Amino acid sequence: MKAYYFRHLLNFKTPGGTSRGVLNSKESWFLVIVDNNSYGIGECSLINGLSPDPQSTFEDKLSEVCCNISLGFEKLKSKLEPYPSIVFGLETAFLSLKCSDPFILQNSDFVKGEDSIPINGLIWMGEKSFMIKQIKEKIDNGFDCIKIKVGALNFDLECEVLKFLRLEYSLNDIEIRVDANGAFSTVSALEKLKKLSEYDLHSIEQPIRPKMHEEMAFLCEKSPLAIALDEELIGVTKIKDQKKMLDEIRPSYVVLKPSLIGGLKAADSWIEIANSQKIKWWSTSALESNVGLNAISQWVFKKGSIMKQGLGTGTLYSNNINSPYYIEKGRLKYNPKKKWETKLFNNLIF
Repeated sequence: MKAYYFRHLLNFKTPGGTSRGVLNSKESWFLVIVDNNSYGIGECSLINGLSPDPQSTFEDKLSEVCCNISLGFEKLKSKLEPYPSIVFGLETAFLSLKCSDPFILQNSDFVKGEDSIPINGLIWMGEKSFMIKQIKEKIDNGFDCIKIKVGALNFDLECEVLKFLRLEYSLNDIEIRVDANGAFSTVSALEKLKKLSEYDLHSIEQPIRPKMHEEMAFLCEKSPLAIALDEELIGVTKIKDQKKMLDEIRPSYVVLKPSLIGGLKAADSWIEIANSQKIKWWSTSALESNVGLNAISQWVFKKGSIMKQGLGTGTLYSNNINSPYYIEKGRLKYNPKKKWETKLFNNLIF
């Protein structure tokens, strides 16, 4: 058994505006495991300013993993707690290796092309006209759930966009989610949540920055708008700490990004705890290429969730890996008749 890694810079077709800045590109690292005539591919996705993986030692750690690949996933994972994206890439690469088709990690009606996953349409921040243009395009393309980034622009302007949307489309027509990425101050957060609730929103992700549990618990108790924890989950790896945090904060939802929380098994653990506390969940891409998106999507489908998922990111990049994935009327679909593009990996697997 041998393993290799390489870096791939994904370029956005349109710059992605968030409260943490504008994204023009995003790096991913691919892990390829080769064993006789079989191979497995996993993706380690990094988002600058959000991924907790130590940047200075990241490539060295990937090299170490590849040199010791014969130890297997569980032994390697035990030394990778600070590197959740490597855990996710390694976990899915081993899953891929075990399968007769390295891109079919979990057999289901989804990968047979007989079923699909409901997803939200992501709206990046920008000028009001730019945001409204994106919203109209998503709705014209059949989306009935829109997710809007908030927190970086003038708050009144953001409210104007939401007001426009609600004047055009009722709660029964379009579900609206907003994501603040921790941008609100603790002083102004509750008033902003009250204002946002006037627009019949589904929820807000991470209104204030993480690790302020008392303040977040207060908001979850007092806010008329349902709150979802997102960045709050990053770095909380022990089950007892996960249980304690959710019990203290009592959010309505948790948002699971396997690349940021340590893989699919880690996400399973969060789901089990959330279910025990009657907290709902959905999963979101950490802006992976189609390789990482593939692993998350197949995992999500097998969970049987009816929530809209944040998995519509495959069309963001000009140099994504071509795949059987496509979006139709607000649903993520898989065309089993279409082949995966493997030219990035061919020199390693053949």
